[in-house]
Amino acid sequence: MMWDHRCLSRIDFRILPLLLGLMLASLLVISATTGEEGFWTETTKSQIQWFAIGWLVFFFAAAFDYRKLREWAWVLYIIMVLLLIGLFFVPAIQNVHRWYRIPFLGMAVQPSECAKLIVVIALSWFLENRAAEIRQSRATWQGILIVLIPFFLILKQPDLDSALILYPVALIMFFFGGIKKRVVATMSALALAGVLFVTLMFLGVLSHDGLRPYFTKVIKEYQYERFSPNTYHQKAAQTAIALGGLTGSGWHKSEFTGRQWLPAAHTDSVFAAFAEEFGLVGVSLLVLTFFGLIYFSFQVTAVAKDRFGRLLSAGITVYLAAHILVNMGMMCGFLPITGIPLLLVTYGGSSVIMTMTALGILQSIYSRRFMF
Repeated sequence: MMWDHRCLSRIDFRILPLLLGLMLASLLVISATTGEEGFWTETTKSQIQWFAIGWLVFFFAAAFDYRKLREWAWVLYIIMVLLLIGLFFVPAIQNVHRWYRIPFLGMAVQPSECAKLIVVIALSWFLENRAAEIRQSRATWQGILIVLIPFFLILKQPDLDSALILYPVALIMFFFGGIKKRVVATMSALALAGVLFVTLMFLGVLSHDGLRPYFTKVIKEYQYERFSPNTYHQKAAQTAIALGGLTGSGWHKSEFTGRQWLPAAHTDSVFAAFAEEFGLVGVSLLVLTFFGLIYFSFQVTAVAKDRFGRLLSAGITVYLAAHILVNMGMMCGFLPITGIPLLLVTYGGSSVIMTMTALGILQSIYSRRFMF
């Protein structure tokens, strides 16, 4: 049966209070950062609508038989590639090709958010289907190509942050899928080198200005400036976090964020805005909530009863964890600030819907752990 509501009684109910907690945190910080008075602001109401849709998607995905995704993997992948290509044939929004505007709904849809989850599904199908020949060079390159096509299309938008999320996802899935150890080791070394290099630059060990002549030979000046640790946005985010202190300024009482001095306070910088209002205590609770969510998600990988389910759950969990770590890292000054959302806390519909879909698929795998 493709959809079975009885599976909803077997989901991991431990994650439900975690999700509600993250949604409450989102509403509290969003209502305090948009310049509107009170809790029931227009932005808050909009986010509540997205959360409501997200819950419907979550329960639908949890009751849906995830094994059916095998049959649709390549259909979804082709549609995703076509949507990413189609972005370059529609008018740009904010000078970038990231969204499709839907006039009659008054909203914009970001295909790259869907692309990350679809790549996980396609890779899971491929690695399961080619299990017998997965260590051969041809299969390895085919797996890499599955990731590279959307990677370069998303990079071209330009949307470097979303494109880079595909890297750790592919790395972990290749590891679980049995790709050659040499390939996994090389990818791991490149990832560690990249993270170390950027971190050293942001900590001031490596000079951003001193490296400029070398990097601008390869990338454009404005692209290199995104790696500057001294931008206003970087400093503002760290200032907001520092002002939060131990217990925070209190809800709707933040001076720095409340006066609109923190850029993108309810989107990219929502973690910094939350830190100023609720301090180290609030941040600790938020981090523990995310830890619980990722921990329970990895447990799905441990109990999955088929190879497709293990690969799918591992890929989804890394996809979720990468968003959390990158967003917090860039707000704390360890990574360049990009548009990576803080899952279920950042304002926005595309991220909420895809996150709840991914979590629903995880519960579909978990609820069927004893069925075959």
